[in-house]
This record gives sequence, structure tokens and C-alpha cells, in this order.
Amino acid sequence: MKQEAFSISVPASTANLGPGFDSVGLALNRYLIVHVQPSHKWEIIFHGKDLQSLHQDEENLTLKAAQYTAHQYGRELPPCRLEMESTFPPSKGMGSSASAIVAGIELANILLELQLTRKTKALFASRLEKHPDNVIPAIYGGLTISFFNGTEIDTVHVPEVAVEMIVAIPDHVLHTKQSRGSLPNLLPFSKAVEASAISNVLVASLIKNDWKKAADMMNRDLFHEPFRSKSVLYYSELKQAAISLGAYGAAISGSGPTIVCFTPHQKAAAIKEQLSLQFPDYHFETLFPDRKGVSVKKAVYAI
Repeated sequence: MKQEAFSISVPASTANLGPGFDSVGLALNRYLIVHVQPSHKWEIIFHGKDLQSLHQDEENLTLKAAQYTAHQYGRELPPCRLEMESTFPPSKGMGSSASAIVAGIELANILLELQLTRKTKALFASRLEKHPDNVIPAIYGGLTISFFNGTEIDTVHVPEVAVEMIVAIPDHVLHTKQSRGSLPNLLPFSKAVEASAISNVLVASLIKNDWKKAADMMNRDLFHEPFRSKSVLYYSELKQAAISLGAYGAAISGSGPTIVCFTPHQKAAAIKEQLSLQFPDYHFETLFPDRKGVSVKKAVYAI
């Protein structure tokens, strides 16, 4: 008998982009890859030291998301062997939990032939992640601006994004729950209005691919960076150095501690080289937007 084996590829993402808090996200060309083979029991294998800290049982986010999706349709998943590898580190603000959730939803979608729409995938993923800024670009690719209130989801998708990026990744991790603990419970009304106006201009600038103005708005964020930046090593110094070298600007990637710098076309590599010399406590990589989102590659093998 023949059964299908397949691989799921899910892009990393950078979220918030300053004032686009819990709403704006951009897919990156780094990937979580899950190789799937039918099996007689569930088995999850992690390749690479960065993934060894992930749970290998029912607490695995990918398996939990797959089971959640199946249960929405009253279905049960057939057991599989999952081999997982990643080209970006977990707990560094690059959407590792989001990519694991999206992989799980896609796993159920393929195994059960659900033919889910992107909007349905986005709804399920946002319910599991609790906010849409990382999961939706991982599904759609490109830039996404999303609204989620717990039951409804709406997204504006910008597939073509004219920017290059440099990510500055420190050695330490910063879990989202820990990072959110630094945020205030309330903003005064006048401050919230100002913060929303800044976010509105950010979004308009992004849609126009005006990254210079977008970076200016990132620098004015009032929602989270003033509070989270205290936990990010050399944040102000690194951002100013990147700008002086020709970058548009920089922001905390997701909940941190990674910093993402946005640069003009063909400028990222040269800026990265200089930043690497100035900030040896960080590992720097040049990245580009991913335009495809989650994808599946099928193979056939005999058992």
C-alpha cells in the first residue's frame, strides 16, 4: 500500500514593527520545517540543538494545534512520525511558537483533506496564539495587518514588500510571557489616542512601501517599546548605529530580545558587516521578506 509523506515549511516572522502592536507582522525567509510520515504511533524528533528544548509529547505546540484543528471537525488524526528542524532560533522574537502552531494546523489540513481557506487557518491560529501578528504572516507570507477580537479575524495582506532586513540576535532568550509582564495594564486616553495615530501612520506608510516614514513611526511607538527596550541589550545604541550606517530604522522583533533593522535594497549586507564589528554580543543575519507563507511539498513512499 502507498501513503503520502510530505513536508511543511513555515516562515519565521517579525511582529509589531513598533506601534503595530499585536496587529502587524512580516514573514521572513527563515523556516520551521516539519517532515511528516505515516506511522503506527506518534513520534516527534527534533533536529538541531535549538529545538531540543521543545516538548516531545502532547504538549508539543505543533501536535496540539493539529489536534485542535481536527477536533473542530469532529475528526481524529492518524498517528505520524514528525521530524522538525528550524533555520531560526526559538524564544528570540522571530515567531517560533507561531510557526509551530501554523505547522500543526497545516498538518491537520493535509492529513484530513480539510481544504481550509487561509482565513480559517488564520482564525484557528489566532485563537491558539491569542493574537494574530505572528501567525498570519506565517500563513499568508508578506506583510499582514490584522484584527482579532477572540472570535472574528480580518486581515489586509500586502504580498510585495520592498525592504531588506538585518536581525541582531543575542545569546539569551526572552519568553513572550516574561516580556509581556513589563507592559502596563492601562494607557491614559490621550496617550492611547496618540499611540493609535502613530500606528495608523505606520500602517499607511507600510502599504505605500515608504519605509523611511514607517521607521520614523517605529521610533515614536508608545505601546510597548518604551517598556520592553529596557530588557534588550544595547537597543538604543544598536538602533542609532544602524541608522547612521544607512538603515531606515529598527524595532524590537516581536517580544524580543532580537532587534530587526530595516534597510534599503542591497544595503543590508554592508550594514550588517559594520554592526557585527561594533556589537560582538550579537549574532547578525541578513534576511528578506518571505512572500509564500506556509507551503507543503509532497512525496510518495512505499510501506
